[in-house]
Amino acid sequence: MTLKEKFEDILRVTNKLWNKVDAESCEKIADEFAIGFAAWCIWNNDEDLANYSYKELLEHYKKEEGL
Repeated sequence: MTLKEKFEDILRVTNKLWNKVDAESCEKIADEFAIGFAAWCIWNNDEDLANYSYKELLEHYKKEEGL
């Protein structure tokens, strides 16, 4: 299942006014977030990122970026 399809499923259940634009907007936000996180990991390569789980890295990224 694609990311867009997952958002569509959630929006269908939670919002009777769901439309394709909502799912596309959610997909765009998720894509931008993923790109930002990947870039952050690359730019912080001077730290030993291997010592952290993906969840720990994600939490650190969100805290640092104020997300």
